Amino acid sequence: MREIVLDTETTGLDPLRGDRLVEIGCIEIFNRMPTGQTFHRYINPERDMPAEAFAVHGLSSEFLATKPLFHEVVEEFLTFIGDAPLVIHNASFDIGFINAELDRVSRVPIPRERLVDTLLLARRKHPGVSNRLDDLCSRYAIDNSRRTKHGALLDAELLAEVYVDLVGARQSQLILTQESVEIRVGASTDMPRRQREVPLVPRVTDAEREAHRAFVATLGEKPIWNDFLAAT
Repeated sequence: MREIVLDTETTGLDPLRGDRLVEIGCIEIFNRMPTGQTFHRYINPERDMPAEAFAVHGLSSEFLATKPLFHEVVEEFLTFIGDAPLVIHNASFDIGFINAELDRVSRVPIPRERLVDTLLLARRKHPGVSNRLDDLCSRYAIDNSRRTKHGALLDAELLAEVYVDLVGARQSQLILTQESVEIRVGASTDMPRRQREVPLVPRVTDAEREAHRAFVATLGEKPIWNDFLAAT
């Protein structure tokens, strides 16, 4: 199954009060394994960058001023995500900003039925403790040392690893891998041989067998393959 792990960065916390999207990062996974296909764009928010937001992601107004506007990347973004489920940490936040941007360019919003919220999954699996992305990386021994600031693509990459552990897919993959190795190692003795219900029709005729016996009789009493049979 194809899924898209997604993260965003913004100018603030509320798209209804003028905050805008400034970065989108997406990782494609298939059957819970990254495929190597990604989508990553910085976006010009057409407004200033509050100091609080800059402290989180380090994206300045000057840096973003040269980046494309949302309407210039929306088609590529929608094509990349297709109709796949979207795996997002605290999904209501990110989808709120994405749908606000889609509304500005008169595009259909993304329905919430497509969302897989890893924050909700984590709260069910680990109730009563903090389930921020950094906490989950520590819990599942995922290296997040590169995460000195928030970044949409890096956070999506980390979330893709966390997601595999949250849904138990990594353990399943390990079990399948172990079983595959055991089958290959023991194939010569442990694998049962399947029998045909109806034997194949012999492809060698009685006349051919008789001709072969006559040929072998001409080779004498010590054919060369007897030496090989004696050695084995």
